[in-house]
Amino acid sequence: MNGTGPTPRTIRVLIADDQPLVRRGLSLILSPDPSFEVVGEAEDGAQAVALARRLRPDVVVMDIRMPVLDGVGATGELAVTVPGCRVLALSTFDLDEYVVGALRAGAYGFLPKDSSPEDLSAAIRTVHAGEAVVAPRLLTRLISTHVRASRAARPVPAGPTGPGELTPREVEVWRLMATGLDNTEISRALDISLSTVKNYITSIFGKLAVRDRAQAVIAAYESGLVTARAD
Repeated sequence: MNGTGPTPRTIRVLIADDQPLVRRGLSLILSPDPSFEVVGEAEDGAQAVALARRLRPDVVVMDIRMPVLDGVGATGELAVTVPGCRVLALSTFDLDEYVVGALRAGAYGFLPKDSSPEDLSAAIRTVHAGEAVVAPRLLTRLISTHVRASRAARPVPAGPTGPGELTPREVEVWRLMATGLDNTEISRALDISLSTVKNYITSIFGKLAVRDRAQAVIAAYESGLVTARAD
């Protein structure tokens, strides 16, 4: 009795980067792992969109700054035309304003280019599972740096007077999420169970019409619920 279960499905990956050495390096990192299949490489955003439409990868590892069509524009097009494909954004800089645009456009996560091969593999698996890949405190630093109060603030929903409005407790959870606390830290801060925190966050996502934590944090800064602190 060998006790082995069904073999997990291979994750099909498309790599998009304008530097050939980076594309080749990423491919060489992923190819030896049997859980990944690199199905194609693109040298700009337009080519990434065209290849993704044809090859239907599970995950696109997408450089943010590329010619012809940058990673933000490509991510937005993929979110509409290949919604089953998930984007993991890459950037040379931790605090790249383009990353905020990519997260707004539908990217599932962000990874600095100097991340380890192990971090890259783990991030692709996480994105493939439909979860966000951005460290909470890096996310809040990134967004507070590049989401400016000059945008017209939307009123923060604070009362249970309509189905689309957040309750005061949900606003409190949203605020803590936007300041960089993870679910366990929110649970401790509010003295509630982890499962209750997760239920609140699911409700918040639905009421704000956002897909994930990154988009919820962006919405918190844009609404004025939280404001950027000067470093």
